[in-house]
Amino acid sequence: MTTVNYPNPVTVNGYSCKNCTEVDLAKQHIDPAHPKDGPYGVDAKDHLASPSAPRTQTPAVTLGGALAGVSQASGAGSQTPAAPLGQQLNILA
Repeated sequence: MTTVNYPNPVTVNGYSCKNCTEVDLAKQHIDPAHPKDGPYGVDAKDHLASPSAPRTQTPAVTLGGALAGVSQASGAGSQTPAAPLGQQLNILA
């Protein structure tokens, strides 16, 4: 089987593809550079996962200077300590 490379690579599902065979793999979420890894790189063993595979999160912002010691868990879903009695405002009442 002969595949002819495109004049310019195309991107399909985040993968760079040079020919129609690689496009068919990318449409199935299989990395054309590592086709034996399966969809989303689930069978990958000794190299980095595909671009669309789940990754561990790193902080988007690293605080420095005077804010270096501040906890970065103040985003959505973090819980703030309860305010002392008399300093809370119930807006539902």
